[in-house]
Amino acid sequence: MSEANRQILRLAGIGKVYNQGEALENRVLDDIDLRLEAGELCSLIGPSGSGKSTLLNLIGLLDTPSDGELYLLEQPTRQMDDAGRTELRNRAIGFVFQFHHLISAFSVLENVLMPLIIRSGKPSRADTDRARGLLAEVGLEAFADKRPTQISGGQQQRVAIARALVTEPPLLLADEPTGNLDSRTADGVFELFGRINQQFGCAILVVTHDPRLAARCARTIELVDGRVVSDARNR
Repeated sequence: MSEANRQILRLAGIGKVYNQGEALENRVLDDIDLRLEAGELCSLIGPSGSGKSTLLNLIGLLDTPSDGELYLLEQPTRQMDDAGRTELRNRAIGFVFQFHHLISAFSVLENVLMPLIIRSGKPSRADTDRARGLLAEVGLEAFADKRPTQISGGQQQRVAIARALVTEPPLLLADEPTGNLDSRTADGVFELFGRINQQFGCAILVVTHDPRLAARCARTIELVDGRVVSDARNR
């Protein structure tokens, strides 16, 4: 299998039930089958309450499915213990959220390095060089020594994207990454996702409520009432 066609993620019959077996049992996801390959830029859309956040939590190994199996880098994950899931998540997945969660006490560069600091303590020279290179990629190299409070909201989100990429993950998950941004800044962030997707070859799954932005992805998955109702190529 070529690198471009390498399967990053596969969901087979995934379901999620809360309060299983109880009177108030709530099935949030039902029989989800999905595949995501290296280099894909894919959006996930659906109305409020459709199960998007639950699905993203499962894919991010932050929760476990009730049914089916989730394969990440071809490894089955449902029966993994917490330590195994944490190790795989830290190695394979980068996260970008609607709220960037930068740490104001640290510089922009230190925020980008934070996942590596948490993983191994003091970053190496190579780590720092990679972080600076990512800041250059997102157009913020000159702001490396600034505090997050000294830059704009759109710039802070770009820092969060650089932070998500510093571990070189094969999968990037973005949960409403433009939800707090004006339309012009949101366009810039989505343009950045496209460039990152092409340059780094990671698979990117973006949850968005904006159909205009979703259409800019190569593929759009629509979720309604916990089921995939559409999985279409946009180009």
